[in-house]
Amino acid sequence: MMIEKVVGILGGMGPEATVDLMNRVIRATPAKDDLDHIRMVVDNNPKVPSRIKALIEGTGPSPGPCLQEMARKLEQWGVDFLAMPCNTAHFYHREVQEAVSIPVLDMISLSVEAVTRAVPGIDRFGLVASTAVVNLKIYENAFARKGVAQVVPEAEFQNGLMAAIRTIKTGKHGSEVIQATQRAGENLEKNGAQALLIACTELSIISRDIRARIPVFDAAQILAETIVKEAR
Repeated sequence: MMIEKVVGILGGMGPEATVDLMNRVIRATPAKDDLDHIRMVVDNNPKVPSRIKALIEGTGPSPGPCLQEMARKLEQWGVDFLAMPCNTAHFYHREVQEAVSIPVLDMISLSVEAVTRAVPGIDRFGLVASTAVVNLKIYENAFARKGVAQVVPEAEFQNGLMAAIRTIKTGKHGSEVIQATQRAGENLEKNGAQALLIACTELSIISRDIRARIPVFDAAQILAETIVKEAR
């Protein structure tokens, strides 16, 4: 009998994005019965200090120690590997990995590999993400190592994305949120992007409604599919 691994999820950033990842894992799992699904131990902790205040505004404490403590507790609960459904929080990926002896999946490198493998010869990708992810160059640096340049939305479209992200965090994601994300994607395509990467787990909640003439990838979906592969 095959023994499956258990995944621990460092969640709450935000809470709905964590539930979205869990749903993606369920949908990505070939299952005929409950027993076929992946066991997930989830710390859905919305009290993680703000990544924006710590990294962009410089007014809040680092989320690093909190993320490390969450990781240690999940390891103590017996999980085999960890996943973190928050792109901005991956700025602390190394700190989290150093806190535990089990693997911590890296959504950034997984996404870069998925995009460059699926679109051979790509040299410009469009980033649909929070301003924090843009400013911290989380994806820009990772893609640059593959020789791929980053395209970001022009200011008015990026501002629209941030408004959409804030709205989703309140539990609302109506047509105005979808339209703001759609407009940002169209702006990226107009400016030469050969593929889009949804790299905000809030925006992942509505990513299936985004239409584009170029390939669209979702970091949360890539993470979910990797969790299934790693567990099984």
